[in-house]
Amino acid sequence: MKLSFWMGTALAALVATGAVAQELKFEPGKDAKFNWKSFEDFKAAHGDLKGQSLTLFGPWRGEDEVLFNSVLAYFNAATGINGKYSSSENYEQQIVIDTQAGSPPNIAIIPQPGLLADLATKGFLTPLAQGTDEWVKTNYGSGEDWIKYGTYKGKDGKEAYFGFPFKVDLKSLVWYVPENFEEAGYEVPETMEDLIKLSDQIVEDGGVPWCIGLGSGGATGWPATDWVEDMMLRTQSPETYDKWVSNEIKFDDQAVVGAIEEFGKFAKNDKYVSGGAAAVSSTDFRDSPKGLFDIPPKCYLHHQASFVPSFFPPDKELGVDADFFYLPTYASKPELGKPVLGAGTMFSITKDSPAAQAFIEFLKTPIAHEVWMAQASFLTPFKGVKPDAYANDVLRKQGELLTTATTFRFDASDMMPGKIGAGAFWTGMIDYVGGKDAKTAAGDIQKAWDGLK
Repeated sequence: MKLSFWMGTALAALVATGAVAQELKFEPGKDAKFNWKSFEDFKAAHGDLKGQSLTLFGPWRGEDEVLFNSVLAYFNAATGINGKYSSSENYEQQIVIDTQAGSPPNIAIIPQPGLLADLATKGFLTPLAQGTDEWVKTNYGSGEDWIKYGTYKGKDGKEAYFGFPFKVDLKSLVWYVPENFEEAGYEVPETMEDLIKLSDQIVEDGGVPWCIGLGSGGATGWPATDWVEDMMLRTQSPETYDKWVSNEIKFDDQAVVGAIEEFGKFAKNDKYVSGGAAAVSSTDFRDSPKGLFDIPPKCYLHHQASFVPSFFPPDKELGVDADFFYLPTYASKPELGKPVLGAGTMFSITKDSPAAQAFIEFLKTPIAHEVWMAQASFLTPFKGVKPDAYANDVLRKQGELLTTATTFRFDASDMMPGKIGAGAFWTGMIDYVGGKDAKTAAGDIQKAWDGLK
């Protein structure tokens, strides 16, 4: 359910105190599911910045741009600052051009740790205020991991904290239709061993457990990288995962080969996959989940990120007609905890000012997260938000996964060199599903990486 209404008398009161006049989605103080005290406290602490300007540049376009502007409106209203957000089709290239030309925005919203590290090393970022990293460590699920992804060496060679995390995308999910489970008498598995047993039971009952599609035009193969990354986090330590990302551990190391083979237990099993293993590479990832909703179902399970409901039939209601569970870990490896795979954006200061510093402080308030949470497509690892602010139960459960995770890792392929993570890794997985053994496919990817040196 999307909650929205325009501010009336309360907005007039804000304008009377000198705040910038603009429309707010939710009237302050009117709905208990929001932490309005955090908004009022922030306003009291930073309400003396009227007339200052703030420019923010990021990757969000379309609906996400509208949603972020609805958050920015509260910052402007509380401070009197004229904050303006803009984006570009070629955001990643443009932010590099702007910083190098000496005309950066005050704040850059950066979706890749590698880009953040590059800008920091070249001296284009201002370290965040002292204590910000400790605040994140205390208040975010997997806080130490978020500090890691925001901490890099500056131009002076000294490490500093440059990136404040906000808006996270979650992978590590398995989607299913509750009605199908209920009719068949299946239960949501708690361990990876149970998930394999469930898959075997579905086959024994005459069904097909999985829909898997790796097709994506010129990007065919990328869904397989998510599978392998999730399997790495469930079979290896986070430190091993990091060494794999940097190629300190080679692609054809047994740790990686083993994770690829765990993926293969699902994708290369003709009995496990709708259409058989031969259909995995040719099935478009956008069409793949539709088999969940066929009558009778073509499959019962689908591994994909939090965005995949966009490709469900439009008449299906999340939480009722479709739901998800966490891709479980192996009971035999309790030391690995509860890892999640995902992605996220980080706010960095590219042109320092009191307004920029105030905005980073604003991101520490629950209301800065809850306004977007209450609308759509937003997850946060911030433990201080009110979970009831989420727009629906599905988002609320995903948010809980982020706040309770023991480990968070960015998508490995996104952090590898482009020719590997968006090239050889994709094609290597297609070759693997097509018949190559894991060791050979991994060796081919490693050869491509060696060729970059």
